[in-house]
Order: sequence, then structure tokens, then C-alpha cells
Amino acid sequence: MRITDGRRGGILLLAFSALVAFAPLHAAESGYKTPPAPIAQILDAAPTPSVLVSPDRKVMAQLGRENLPSIAAVSEPILRLAGYRLNPRNNGPIEARALWLNALSFEDVATGKVREVALPKGTRFLTPRWSADGSKLAFLADANGGLELWVADVKTATATKLTGGIVNAAFSASFDWTPDGQALLIPAIVAGRGAPPVEDTTPTGPIVQESKGRTAAIRTYQDLLANGHDEALFDYYFTSQLTRVGLDGTTKTIGQPAIYAGIAASPDGKYLLTTKLKRPYSYLVPAGRFPTEIAVSTIDGQPVKVLADRPLTDNLPPAFDAVPTGVRSVSWRSDVPATLVWAEAQDGGNPKAKVAVHDSLFTLNAPFDGTPVKLIDLEQRYAGLDWGRADVALVTSRWFDTRNEKLFLIDPSKPGTGKLIRDRNYQDRYNDPGSVVSRRTKDGETVLHFTPDGTSIFVTGAGATAAGEFPFVGQMSLADGKVTRLWQSAAPYYEAPVALADEAGKTVITRRESQTDAPNYFIRPVAANGKPRALTAFPDRAPQFAGVSKQTITYQRADGVKLSGTLYLPAGYNKAKDGPLPLLMWAYPEEFTDASVAGQTVDSGNRFTRPGGISHLFLLTQGYAVLDGPSMPIIGKDGAEPNDTYVEQLTASAKAAVDAVVAMGVADRNRIAVGGHSYGAFMTANLLAHTDLFRAGIARSGAYNRTLTPFGFQSEQRTYWEATKTYTEMSPFTYVRNIKDPILLIHGEADDNSGTFPIQSERFYAALKGAGANVRYVVLPNEAHGYRARESTLHTLWEMTDWLDKYVKNAPPREVKADSTKKAGN
Repeated sequence: MRITDGRRGGILLLAFSALVAFAPLHAAESGYKTPPAPIAQILDAAPTPSVLVSPDRKVMAQLGRENLPSIAAVSEPILRLAGYRLNPRNNGPIEARALWLNALSFEDVATGKVREVALPKGTRFLTPRWSADGSKLAFLADANGGLELWVADVKTATATKLTGGIVNAAFSASFDWTPDGQALLIPAIVAGRGAPPVEDTTPTGPIVQESKGRTAAIRTYQDLLANGHDEALFDYYFTSQLTRVGLDGTTKTIGQPAIYAGIAASPDGKYLLTTKLKRPYSYLVPAGRFPTEIAVSTIDGQPVKVLADRPLTDNLPPAFDAVPTGVRSVSWRSDVPATLVWAEAQDGGNPKAKVAVHDSLFTLNAPFDGTPVKLIDLEQRYAGLDWGRADVALVTSRWFDTRNEKLFLIDPSKPGTGKLIRDRNYQDRYNDPGSVVSRRTKDGETVLHFTPDGTSIFVTGAGATAAGEFPFVGQMSLADGKVTRLWQSAAPYYEAPVALADEAGKTVITRRESQTDAPNYFIRPVAANGKPRALTAFPDRAPQFAGVSKQTITYQRADGVKLSGTLYLPAGYNKAKDGPLPLLMWAYPEEFTDASVAGQTVDSGNRFTRPGGISHLFLLTQGYAVLDGPSMPIIGKDGAEPNDTYVEQLTASAKAAVDAVVAMGVADRNRIAVGGHSYGAFMTANLLAHTDLFRAGIARSGAYNRTLTPFGFQSEQRTYWEATKTYTEMSPFTYVRNIKDPILLIHGEADDNSGTFPIQSERFYAALKGAGANVRYVVLPNEAHGYRARESTLHTLWEMTDWLDKYVKNAPPREVKADSTKKAGN
């Protein structure tokens, strides 16, 4: 403490003495902790490489991945502007978000020969993207001066830097190849932009916002603009100059600098579709809702047509299917030279409006001076379009309230109608027919992959059953939408299609694993009894975990709903010898509209499990059993809202799970903990408030007071004023006096997730402390909703292990009430 004069010093010393008098009895620990072995060793093992198959299916890029960043890297300066976070050093993604790659090799799929691309020492890069012909792979490399554009050549296995650090990745680390594959389009930092704006700390006046009676029910957002200096910074960092970069490194600017949120070249390479953000900005909503101009220009930047000039969108209804009015979701039709397609709401953007048609799709051909043609009317919200050929395209619509999805076959040459070929609950895993397979055209566009006879399209799916997931390759008939499976993974493997390996779909590249086999890539015939050939031989990165056993257990809730979870037991565990174990139950509730779908069980016995990051599965190395993902369905029946009975359904599911593991003899009822992250943390606090099932809880990055998210949360669409009772009764903050068991709260200091502001944990901790609860509150510096730094990750795992050792593993027996529930109240 610095004292400047005797009089002020006396006051300061007195204040300091008062602080000491009321300080906690135990000083807080300082410094990052390391969890017990072998957790750190597993975390520090090199990550398994990822792969990226070329459009011509002849080459597979193997991509080495960086491990966890240091806390120093995560603590680099961060700008939080209009719902985005960026690193001012490189005008790109922050360390907590960037998944950096650090090695590149090309594997010839036919021969298996692998050639490493020699990159300068220390190179780290993002967003590798193939050229349409598969001859080159472009990527963005990190440098002190910014993000550089590089291109690797498959034939020579060499990489060349095309630009200095000029790429503007404020919105995303993205770029596009031109259709001819001879150049790339990038958003570049404006040349000569100078130094960033300097904040004047002297206010020029108050910050004023005014609604003037407009209804604007806005959900909770973070990292919004807050003042004029933020606006200036947003202009500075997000303004870019569209630039064409040739393969020889020459550059050509396109049009004028602007805040480009999106750019896309037409398939014929003659036009550009741009999305620009404009003033006036807002301090209440993120950049995606700022005034927006969607327009078409020539490839050289000359204006052609403005499709939409949308004002600030800060007044959407809180319902999930609410959308802006007018032109939205604009894209190019990928199977023709230059045709635009977009959606327009027919209900004023309000899904509660009682209308027969909620969305319509329109198209407009170049030169864009004609009248738009209506492609199809939809009774639900537009959710995507897959182009195929002149007479075939697929349109998907969805409706959140019912969890319904529809798929329409349309003939673009005969606009106006469509044929419904799929109508399903999109949460229904057992009856999921799969997703369509696409291929790349010579122009680099994505279109449907038809079977050789043209009557069907290829699909791939998860193949979920009660016995497990067995991914498949199939074909969907265009006549009736029925799917025929051509090949399917079989036990003991989980083998997922990555890409069809030939145009006719006779071979497929897969990623195969089993409970004991590490994931690796194979190529195999689609025909029955085809023999696979290994393409990679990546090792097990965590052999210390090899002895862990797991099984899917099924049980039933008191109301008859079927439930399940994955039970993990430590390596070497013997029930007869070791008896019941301390157990951690880690879960995440989910809302459903159909009880039969909510009760679906998928065995995970054919999956290879290795923990990473802040995974709770690390507790298995410390002698704990783990019940992972036990079903916590919150079901709305007969039109009722699911959350109106949230607490009753949640506690019933938890009791069923506890009873199941205790009945198996693997868990000690006196030594069971509950934990979760985000909405799972919310669940954890509620279960400690409303039951006596658990000895302790771990709640990471959660929200606990729903009055702080008054315009909806998770899958709740009603506002606080429409469902006050539900908001109040769902909030564990209301029932802090009921929480008698120890609870560990962990939160990232820089949490950016909507609704889980750090103040949620801060105020919950204060309330618990005021009620005399046994609570520990850990704030991780500079961490977001998930924790990325190596030091933060290790410390989180230390906190979790230490907490459970103290209050669960070594806990004395206690009497458990017959119904294991607490009376409501505070």
C-alpha cells in the first residue's frame, strides 16, 4: 500500500485494519494446482491428428494439432466487441477459441504413401481448405504481424506464403477459392489503417438508450458494444477490403472497404454476394442484428443489385423460430452459373402468428433485373436447401415447438410446389434416415451426390439403435424418400463414413474405432463382406486409461419413462473384492415433446473413450466410478410446457439413476456426488436444493437465477412475465437455504456464453455463504465458458478431485430419507 501523506495514511491504515478484522478465517490459496497422476501425463500427450479428404478423393491431408495453450497465451489482450472476441495482435481468433494446427502431410489414398510438407519451425495454422480440383490446400498461418495466406501444393508437398499478415479474421478465419482455382478471395486489413483508436477517458456526455415504446424482448447477450470508443474499435478491426490473391502472390482490391460479414462468389465466378453491416450500431444486440445490406456486385466490385437493406433488428420476439422480416438467408444456387435463392417470412417474423405459410423461398437469375420467382411455400421455418441438378433439389423446414422436420423434393425448373418425402421428429435417433452426401463440382460448389442411375442420392447416418450406434452408407430414393442401406458398421466397431472414395459410391473412407481400438482411418468397399484397408495407424494417446470398463445401463423413472446412462468403472475394479465405490454422476438435462423419443437408449460399448480437457472422466483414475450422461429428460406432454414440471421430472430422473447404480452394487449410496457444466451446473444446484441423494456437487459455469435471463433460456421460449412461477421454481437461487451439502462452483472469469454471466456464480456464492452453506467458489482468470489454458485445465481437475476426495470418497455414512427429497421453500 502506498501512503502519500500522514493524514490520508491514517485513514487508509484504519480501513486496512477493518478489512483484516473481517477477513475470512482461512486465506485463499494462491497459484495453479496440479491434479494427481496420471491426469497431467494424459493431458500433455500429443493430440491425435485430424484428416481432410480432397474433393477428388485421391488425397487425405493429415493435420497435426496443437495441445492446450498456456495461460500466458490465453491471457493475450482480447477485444470484446458486438458479440465477438478477437485478438488485436493478429486481427483474428483468440487463443481460447482457435484450434491451431501445427503439421501437414499428404497421404495418397491409393498407395498409402505419406509425404510431409516442410513448414517453417513453429508454424501454426487454421482453416485448411482444398481447391476444387484437389491439387492445392490453402490455410491461414499465424505470424506476429497478423494472419498470412499460404498454399500447399500436393504434387510437390511444399507450402508457399502468398501474403503477409493482412487477412482480416475478425468475423471468422475464412476465405474462398475462386471457381477457377487460380486465386483466393480474402477479407484484408485495410492498407494504411494506422494505429487503433485511443480511448479518451474524459466523458463527452451520458450514454443514452431509448425504446420509445418499441417492444424488444432481447435475450441475454455478452460482449456487446458499450460506448463510442467500442464503436470506433469495431469500425477499426472489422472493416476489411475484399482482395483477390493470385497463386503468384499478386493482389487486387475489389470494391470499397466495408464491414463485410460475408462474401461468396457465384459458381461462374462473375458475381459477388456480399453482406455488409452498417450504422447505427446497438448496445443491446450483437453485430448479426446490426443494420445489414445484402447486395450483388460484379467480381470486380461494381454494384449490380441491393437485395436487402435491413434496419437494426432488436425487436424480434423471444421465440426460437422468430426471424427478421424481408429477405434473409441469401445464397447462390450451386448447380447453375449465377442464381440467387433466399427466404422471406410470411408471418411478420413471429412464429406465434396463425398463418398457413410461415416462410417462402424465392430465386432470381442473373443479371438480377427480373421478378423473383417463388420456389416453394413452407408451413414451417426454412432450415436449408441442397441443390442437385436442373430437376432435383431438397428443401428442409423445421419447427421448434414440435421438434418436427420436413424434407421436400422440388423441381427447380417447375417452381411453386414440392413433394414431401420426410416428416419426422428430429430428436428421434432410432428412426433417423441420415443426411445427404454431397460432392464438389469443377467450380468448387457443393451439390447432391447422385447414384450412377440418377434415381437416388447417397446418404450417411448414425445408425442409432438400443444396442449401439452403427453408422451406415445408404441411398435415398427420389421417388418416395425411402432409404436403403448399402453398408453398415458392425460390432465390435463404431465405423463412421468420412467420404465416398469414388464417384460411383463403391468405396468409402471411414473412421473406425472400438472400445479397445484407437480411432483410425480405413478405405473399404461398400459391398457386403468387403475387406477394409488401413490408411492410418495413430496410437492410443492415453494408454493409462485402457483398463477402464464401461457399459450402458438402462432403468426406469417412476412415471414409466425409460432412462439410460454410461457407467464407467476404474481399471482393475473387482466388485466382489472392492465393493461399492464412490461415484460421480455427471449429466445435462434435455427437453423433449415425446416421451418415447426421450426414452431412447443407445449403447456406447463400441466407442473408444479417452478423456481430454476438463473431462470428469479423469476421476476414474482416482478410484471413482462415473455415471456419465444419465438421462435427465424434461418432457412436455399434451401441449404442456416441459419446464412447468422441471423440478419434479429432474428429481425423479436423478433418484432412478441413483437407485440403479446402488442396486448394481457398484456405488455406495452414502458416497455419490453430482456434477455438470453450464445447464448441467444449473441441474446440479437444483438437485442439491431439492433432494438428499448426493453428498456433494460440482457446478461449472452455470446460471442459477432465472430472473437474470428474463427473456428465455435454454429451450424455454416464454418470458419471465409469462411464466413467473416456472422461472422462480426452476431457480436454485430461490432455495439456497435448502442446500446443505457441499457445492463447488467454478466459473471462467471471461465467460461469453449467453445467460451464464460470471455474476450468476458470484451472486449464487454470496447467497449460499449468507445461508451458511459449505461452498467454494473458484474463478479462472481469462477463461471463457469452456476452459482452455493448460494451467486452468489442470487446476480445474485438481479442484474436482480434491473436493470429491474431501466430501465424498472419505465421507462418513449418513441417514438417507426414504423419498430422498426436500420440501420446497427457502
